[in-house]
Order: sequence, then structure tokens, then C-alpha cells
Amino acid sequence: MSTTEPTAPAPLIGIPVRLSDGDAPGADQRVVEANRIFDDVVDLIRAAGAEPVLLRPSSDGSPLDEQLADCRGFVVPGGGDVDPALYGADPQHPALYDVNPAQDRLDTAVIRYALENRRPFLGICRGMQLLNIIRGGTLHLDLPKTSVTHDPENGEGWAVHDVALSAGSAAAQVFGRDRIPVSSGHHQAVDRVGDGLRVTARADDGCVEAIELSEPAGSSEGAESAQVGAWTLGVQWHPEAFVPSDELRLPLFRALLEQVRPEAQAGVTS
Repeated sequence: MSTTEPTAPAPLIGIPVRLSDGDAPGADQRVVEANRIFDDVVDLIRAAGAEPVLLRPSSDGSPLDEQLADCRGFVVPGGGDVDPALYGADPQHPALYDVNPAQDRLDTAVIRYALENRRPFLGICRGMQLLNIIRGGTLHLDLPKTSVTHDPENGEGWAVHDVALSAGSAAAQVFGRDRIPVSSGHHQAVDRVGDGLRVTARADDGCVEAIELSEPAGSSEGAESAQVGAWTLGVQWHPEAFVPSDELRLPLFRALLEQVRPEAQAGVTS
């Protein structure tokens, strides 16, 4: 009589839902697009071998603690602009769109939980920017025009350009190369880099395209606890986009999954 080993359940990856209503009359097309590609991110989490957990705010605007505790890693996707008041900038800047304090609270709570509990984290576009703000960094409120197009002129579709990945970085290890084409759709970017973070990818015009924790868990004995954490990577581009290459969509999500497997979770608090 043969026996079959039980299949381990798929790791749970938390992802905060998008709260702005893309179906409202006159909704900004960028909000509509952010809500649509949210579903693509969820699909990629599943394709990598994990099970997405959709995190929704409770009555006080923060995610449910029970849901957070069950998640072995987190993804915070793109969306509208973060409230500039959170990093000391002009909240009335004319280029701002879809500033949603409830979304800021939800996403911030998820990122803080990941950092404080040393859970692997992937931030995409807005998710990367908010990671930087939480660590005391700032953003360019509206990028000037340069030799690289970061945001399509009509606000629809994607701008495609190359980014250079720093040797030895988590981003370079994910893709196994030092340069990749990416899909962009952003008018803001990291300005001052937050504490404990380092820049690990840039566009040809110098725009920050990836940030990581300076001291990932286990990389430095005796490092300050505020500098030590799990695999934490933020990318300014949109890996969920189908352009420029389908083969570049999944690697970041697979890398996150590798970090949440039991052997990678040794020493992580439950």
C-alpha cells in the first residue's frame, strides 16, 4: 500500500486592497488602471506558488492583526500619490492625484508590520515610495522631463526603459543580470533615501528604480536592530505589466516566495 506525503499549504502573502473607486463617475484613468493591475499582482502571487491574502482596513483604518500574523510575506502594489504631508512636502502641489489617507494608513500599517516582524516584503511603485517615506526619506513631487520617459504622456499604458542593477544586490540576484528593460508609469520617485536603505537600481537619467534594506537579516553580526530585517525590496517599475517582456513578470514574486519558505524563516518571530 503506497502512501502519499501531504502537500504543504501554500504560504500566505498579504496584499492590501486598493481603496479608491475606479468605477466612480469621472474617475482618474490612473485609478482605473491601478485597480485593474492589482488583479494582475494577485495572479502573479498565485503563479509564484503562494496564496494571496487580501488585507482590508478595520474600522480604525488598520489591517486586521489576525490576517497580518498569518502572512509570511507582503506585497504592497502601486496606486495613487502618497500624502506629501507624510514627508514634509507641499500637499497642494498641482501634479498630485488620488491622495487617499485611508490607503496611506492601510499600506503603512502593512509595511511597518513587515519591517517590525522581519517578514519578507516587496514594494511596487507606490509601495517602494511609501517604504522610503516610512524610513524617513522623501519623494520628488513631480519628476522633470529628462532623457528617460517615466510616465506616458496620455497617462495610459506604459513607458519602457532600461534600469541598471547594482552588482550583488537582491534585485540583480533576482534577474541574474545587471541591466533589464522595465515598464514605468509614475510621475514621482525617491529623492532623499530613507534610513537603513540603499539604492540598488537606477534609470539612465539617475532616477532611483530600486531600494533595499542596507543590512538584510543575517548579513551583519551585531548590527543595530533597526538596520537588520528580512528580505526587503522596493522597485519603482511595474513587474506585473506584460511589456516589455513576459519573462520579467514573475521573478520578483518567485524571489519573495523563496524567502518565505520554512528554511528562510529561521529566527523569524511568529
